[in-house]
Amino acid sequence: MNTSQLDVSELDLVGVDTASPPSSPEQGAPAHTDSPLVLHPLRLEAAPERVVIRPFHLGWQDSTAPSPRARRLVADVLALPREDVDREYEAMLREFDDRHWRIEAVFDERFAQVSEGMEIPSDISLVRKRLIGAYFCHEYSYAAAALMNPSAVEHPDQSGLSGGAKRFVMSVRAVGEGHISTIAFREGIIEPDGTFNLWPEPTIASSALAECPGGDCGLGDTPVRIFRHDDSTLSGTVIFPVTEAQRNGLEDLRLVRFDHGRGDHEWVGTYTAYSGSEIRSELLRTRDFRSFTLEPIRGRAGRNKGMALFPDRIDGRYVMLGRQDGKNLFLLHSDRLDTWDDDGALLLEPKYPWEFIQIGNCGSPIRCDEGWLVLTHGVGAMRKYSIGALLLDAQDPSRVLGRSVTPLLAARDNDRAGYVPNVVYSCGGMRVGDTLFLPYGLSDSAIGFATARISDIVATLV
Repeated sequence: MNTSQLDVSELDLVGVDTASPPSSPEQGAPAHTDSPLVLHPLRLEAAPERVVIRPFHLGWQDSTAPSPRARRLVADVLALPREDVDREYEAMLREFDDRHWRIEAVFDERFAQVSEGMEIPSDISLVRKRLIGAYFCHEYSYAAAALMNPSAVEHPDQSGLSGGAKRFVMSVRAVGEGHISTIAFREGIIEPDGTFNLWPEPTIASSALAECPGGDCGLGDTPVRIFRHDDSTLSGTVIFPVTEAQRNGLEDLRLVRFDHGRGDHEWVGTYTAYSGSEIRSELLRTRDFRSFTLEPIRGRAGRNKGMALFPDRIDGRYVMLGRQDGKNLFLLHSDRLDTWDDDGALLLEPKYPWEFIQIGNCGSPIRCDEGWLVLTHGVGAMRKYSIGALLLDAQDPSRVLGRSVTPLLAARDNDRAGYVPNVVYSCGGMRVGDTLFLPYGLSDSAIGFATARISDIVATLV
């Protein structure tokens, strides 16, 4: 993780006194009295040093039969003299062992996968098996290209806290080689006054494991269960694509703690699965952030991006925000969490110049005293993304009670430069008392943090 001090003048924050820089990482940037947001100096940036072990396919990825190149590689390792095998394996292990967790177990698993399709003698040494497994692995820097579009929710473990503090889980979209998007996590604690701390990232990261009966990881619409090892931490876990529909990425996870009633709740995230040519919306579901289920959203609405789930049922039905036509904000209803055939009712159209191209959500609605607070994104001239807000009626969310006339936050100066320039974007904030905790992406290259009193945000809405 790299951090740098944030110059407030680099952000177009309505009402900010840009002559007042952040006083400290704990206090953040003092804002002018008519600005609801306080910016914090902490930045999370792309980190090429964050690596995990991934399968190396050698032309074998799209077929159950090993490629001639893969067969030749195994034959070459089998032909090595015993002393050469021992020497090569020892040198390789010395170079990579301290960079990865359970590295020899990964080699064992990879050898088992490779050997299923080849004729390999059963009496070869364990070291030779592991060397073959290592040849079919490679390091993948999952956050080398970009880190962006975070979402924050209440942590499952809230024990031992006082004074209104909350533990949180933050998901992030990490982009590595080949523009493959994965889901990574950070954990931390935030106080009601907006001060917060991120827990340290473990030195070694690991991939979540997938349960694939018969080796088939969801070629169709079958839900897939993935889990992290009992000894791994959430902040060191990365969720990679596991199905063909997800092959090129898991994008923009919008997490929400969903209340089923009577004390039953789970964490649900909507995200975009990208195959390389097609997209669809899918659900991530978990009750403990140890095991997860990834499943497609069925129905017509699932063909669109940017769906955000309300945190509980309204009048007995599930409710979502979506952008069904690519431009406007819609309200959708369903009797099933995994099926959305509703075309939706138009909720909001662009009205102000900063949102003329399109308007959408920046995460799931947040229940507050005044109603449902929805963070929005708008796209204006030169495809500049900004963050605003709107307020919906608590009982009837089809009623818009107020909206931002001007953006709450927009990229400016140095923050306009990045993987995708001129963008600020979030996939979800979190309420702590009357405080909004808002992590957000900057030009698809870094993650920043802001806080505000929710009542102050509501006061800006017209």
